[in-house]
Amino acid sequence: MEDRHSVQTPANPWILSAPFFQGLPGSAIEIAFTHLVTRTHPANQVILLENDWGGSVYFIIEGWVKIRTYNLEGKEVTLNIIGKGELFGEMAALDEVPRSTDVITLTATVIGSMPAQDFLKLLQTEPLAGVRLAQLMARRLRQVNRRLRLRESDSQSRVADTLLFLAEGQGKKGETGTEIPNLPHRELSSLSGLARETVTRVLTRLEKKGLIKRDQEVICIPDVSALERMIV
Repeated sequence: MEDRHSVQTPANPWILSAPFFQGLPGSAIEIAFTHLVTRTHPANQVILLENDWGGSVYFIIEGWVKIRTYNLEGKEVTLNIIGKGELFGEMAALDEVPRSTDVITLTATVIGSMPAQDFLKLLQTEPLAGVRLAQLMARRLRQVNRRLRLRESDSQSRVADTLLFLAEGQGKKGETGTEIPNLPHRELSSLSGLARETVTRVLTRLEKKGLIKRDQEVICIPDVSALERMIV
């Protein structure tokens, strides 16, 4: 399903909370969104494929997507999981080279696509947009560096770090703690680089210690600092 939205309509309240757009003039956003197209995608749908050419930049309005690639043995590796307010596809738009990863929806997802030239024009005319993009890329690089450092750690540390990684990027404050999506264990396995059975055992152990609480859709972290102390 496809639709076009004016920035000023109630259909786009997500703009106000998306970190990339915070502080940008409304007039600049409205111009940038002149050719924005929104589409609704079902779960497990491929949005982008590695080696595709980048003609658009994408903004997540609702839902979750995973960024994946494959290692030399052909095993799927999840590089990131991002949700509402995040963007992807910006690297191919910036350097005009093919996409370097696949992007697949994890849930029913609403995505807005902006032509690459409109995105680049926004960066050229609004210095703050460039700062916001640099902040986004620095945060993602910092997260990847942290995960790489923990590749040799024990399984509990790696699962705890994966949950904290999701909390930093997509955590929401709830009544009893920080809430993150209760992803399938195969996705947490790919993110952490552990076997799915290992992830399941560690999650059960963390839950018994009261460090996480799980229901069908959400994992709640009552005390982020306590979970951080589990990382060695």
